[in-house]
Amino acid sequence: MVFPQIKATVATTKQVGDAAEDAALQFLEKANLRLLERNYRTPGRGGGEIDLIMRAPDGTLVFVEVRQRRSSSHGGAAASVSGAKQRRIVFAARHYLMRLRQPPPCRFDVVLLEQGGIQWLQAAFDAY
Repeated sequence: MVFPQIKATVATTKQVGDAAEDAALQFLEKANLRLLERNYRTPGRGGGEIDLIMRAPDGTLVFVEVRQRRSSSHGGAAASVSGAKQRRIVFAARHYLMRLRQPPPCRFDVVLLEQGGIQWLQAAFDAY
């Protein structure tokens, strides 16, 4: 007897991350933020990356880090935004702002996706 081949549908880490960013983007757009850029990366190695760059209705430029965790062990999604991660995001934000003639007000938000739903931390950290 010949059995049909079954392809496993296991999502890659990138697919899981993209789905989390999609969910965060939809959530933020419902809150009237407008997408400017997605997955902004600084050139070269060792730079930073920003998941979403959004514009708030008041004109504030919002740099968004999206974090997803399946469980709250190891501190959950919020705990994964370490000081080193924040520094890389700030580095990328400064690089992005250099392209603008007059930088608008800015803030750094974090969108957490966990089993309990979506949590939006506005002004989650500062550029130091």
